[in-house]
Amino acid sequence: MKLRFLPAIAMAFVMLIAAFSPAPRNTDKDIVQVAVEAGQFNTLAAALQAADLVETLKSDGPFTVFAPTDEAFAALPEGTVEMLLMPENKDKLVSILTYHVVPGKIMAGDLLSTMSATTVNGKDAPIGLRVGDANVIAADVAASNGVIHVIDTVLLP
Repeated sequence: MKLRFLPAIAMAFVMLIAAFSPAPRNTDKDIVQVAVEAGQFNTLAAALQAADLVETLKSDGPFTVFAPTDEAFAALPEGTVEMLLMPENKDKLVSILTYHVVPGKIMAGDLLSTMSATTVNGKDAPIGLRVGDANVIAADVAASNGVIHVIDTVLLP
């Protein structure tokens, strides 16, 4: 009997996340500009630059980006970020970063009805109230070429 209320409770949770998410930003700024201005994605920005993906995320899109915070990158084992930023590890870095990007625009309200999405790196990522092992800590941050959902864990393909 209690299980029949689970979808309604889950939807209310997503709506609550969306309600307490940062207000949509100036949508004439692209995903990269919005992320850089937020101030909590410095490691992600450095990784995107090292992987030569900045221009991709500045293109028309639309894209959905599950953006790990600086704290999420800091939680990786010691030395991991430094190792990934080395030129000889560019392919691995590109694989990880493109696993955080889905072509198209998936809003918070769509997360419950989407079981998975194929990422830019070609692998499917499970989606719902969580994305893989990550919690969505802020949803529906608008950009001119898509949407950002802030996550607390770096996703590994």
